[in-house]
Amino acid sequence: MFVFNISSSGWKRCRQTLAAVIANLSTVAAGMLSAWTSPIIPQLMKENTPVGTKPMNDHEISWLSSVTGLASLVALLFYAFLAGKTSNKILGWVSAVSATVSWLLIYFAKNFYYLLIARIFAGVVCGLTFSMTPVYVSQIAQDSIRGQLGSLLCFGFNVGNLASAILGAQLSYHNFALCGTVIPLIFIAGFISLPESPMYLLRKGHIDGATRSLLWLRNNDKEEVDNELIQLQKYVTSHSRKTTGLKELFRNPGTIKALIISVTLFAGQHTSGYAIMITYTTTIFELANTSVDPYIASVVMSVIQIIGSWISTLTIDRFGRRKLVLASCAGIIMSHVVFGIMYVFQHHKYDLSSISWVPVVTMSAYALVYSAGLGPSTSVVCSEIFSPDIVSLGLSVALSTEFISNFCTTLAFPLFTAKFGIHVSFFVLAFFAAVTLTIIFFLLPETKGKTKSDIFAELNGSRKATEHAAVVLNEKGLNSISLMQPFSAGKSVNSIT
Repeated sequence: MFVFNISSSGWKRCRQTLAAVIANLSTVAAGMLSAWTSPIIPQLMKENTPVGTKPMNDHEISWLSSVTGLASLVALLFYAFLAGKTSNKILGWVSAVSATVSWLLIYFAKNFYYLLIARIFAGVVCGLTFSMTPVYVSQIAQDSIRGQLGSLLCFGFNVGNLASAILGAQLSYHNFALCGTVIPLIFIAGFISLPESPMYLLRKGHIDGATRSLLWLRNNDKEEVDNELIQLQKYVTSHSRKTTGLKELFRNPGTIKALIISVTLFAGQHTSGYAIMITYTTTIFELANTSVDPYIASVVMSVIQIIGSWISTLTIDRFGRRKLVLASCAGIIMSHVVFGIMYVFQHHKYDLSSISWVPVVTMSAYALVYSAGLGPSTSVVCSEIFSPDIVSLGLSVALSTEFISNFCTTLAFPLFTAKFGIHVSFFVLAFFAAVTLTIIFFLLPETKGKTKSDIFAELNGSRKATEHAAVVLNEKGLNSISLMQPFSAGKSVNSIT
């Protein structure tokens, strides 16, 4: 059950919460496909492999692990071209169909190439999901719960990881693939009933459709919808003649800073080892020679990730994004250093049987701090620090660095480990996490509870809250405008007539 601190406004916000939960079923599907490699890779490398007639080698496994990131990048470019032009619902259905095709290819796989194509479709799912879902959720959510609903992206992804860990350990290869098709089908059925985002409808000139969408999302609070609709119309009108190109990401210091922050956060997710930990969880535990079953450890890690992302959901609008990200990066560094030291001792043939529990605890700590900070906060922050006219473009560019880093790290990890040793790999991951922490410490302002105008002003070097035009309607139309205080949808303001 999803619990949000929404007090007396709970009923007004329950529909937004429901819409965000349904939209994030796509992230559950993406999480299952991403984590599929962890329980399955060891099976593919055994003599009695479920696919083909001979075990797959390290080269083939590295491609199955990394090609998803490359395909995600292509899907992201596709989204960047269509963003604002194509319905979010259509893109959501494309993602769900791609997920279904991926699982069917896995089920009917006869050789390595079937699985390679399946992983490409999995990349399409991740590319569309992680670009479309945060934009859609940020456009339907009120400022007061924008962080909570945005953090569901990471929560849903971790639920998918857990599902794969459990199903991979308990079911046969083929039954696992059949179960994987269930979530995309449920998503399609639920997403059909959701309204399109009001911002998209207004950009297309569908004012009546935008009004109906807002009325549903705000639980038929007409006064609040009227206020919000006028604000959205003013924004759409002021930006209707602007073209969105790459040069818009460099139009002022604040936008440049937002781009640097976004690239750092998204790339930092994978250069600090997340894709590696997910993809090679079972392999890492097997190399550590622990007394814990690697498959059980994988399930434990997934459960802890869910706990971490749920902690983030409950605290992101209380403690703020900046503190969570910095604390998360510090925890990641410590986890990698511990892993590196342990593998150094193992490399020198020390008997580590008395501390065989260390890998499980360290991996669990990593999963907790990542899922409570860097994981969920990244998409929330990046959807907040870009202005609405370039948020899709900014997210697309930033996400492209994530998928490139995903591809590079998962492809390089097994090869780098074979060449230099796994202990060196973990020390390198710790270094990259330290780079991410340093950049974010100096550049990222706190965005908790702030309007986008205030966030943009702070990024541009001004900490003074900007003035907002609040418009109040009555049955006769426009009643008054206030420029003396920030506007809050649904609340009355002191007016000047």
